Amino acid sequence: MTDDHTPSLIRLARESDAQDEARPLDLGARVRELRKSRGWTLEQAAGQAGLARSTLSKIENGQMSPTYEALKKLATGLEITVPQLFTPPRKAMISGRLATTRSGEGAAHATTTYEHEMLAGALTTKKMLPYRATIRARSFDEFDGWVRHDGEEFLYVLTGVIQLITEFYEPIEMRRGDSAYYDATMGHNVISVSPEDATILWVTSLD
Repeated sequence: MTDDHTPSLIRLARESDAQDEARPLDLGARVRELRKSRGWTLEQAAGQAGLARSTLSKIENGQMSPTYEALKKLATGLEITVPQLFTPPRKAMISGRLATTRSGEGAAHATTTYEHEMLAGALTTKKMLPYRATIRARSFDEFDGWVRHDGEEFLYVLTGVIQLITEFYEPIEMRRGDSAYYDATMGHNVISVSPEDATILWVTSLD
């Protein structure tokens, strides 16, 4: 049985992100956002654009599709180009995003060799995929070849003793508090070499 622990988790995360990115831009909401970012009332913005207040209100509320002439007036009034009306706003430098996962409350994804607990699952469009893993495997033979995927990966040993087996290096024994950062396109597998299942924190890049 193939055990592609990280690739399958990455696919889940990227599919969720793609669904968010595929949502069409709401022109009315975009116009309202641009107006409010300038501190303008409907009357002020309509005056700047040379449009009737009622027309601008209908555009913002999705009650009418503006003509190209109206779009040009809007862009001129807002001091931007027409394409910028259809461009999602750039993310602010400080997003203020935050997600907490209480111990044992992360979504579980079990495989034959690992048992994962997803962390920060409530956040979409993440740049990192964090998860806690219980290492069940005791031998490389339990895997169907190397695990490999795009990006970079960081692991931190929480409990037990593991062996990090990689394609280009000698196996590395690691204990609680030890960590490793590596190129995830390089074949890699982790096994527990302690009597009990070891646990590690894994963080995988999604870019």
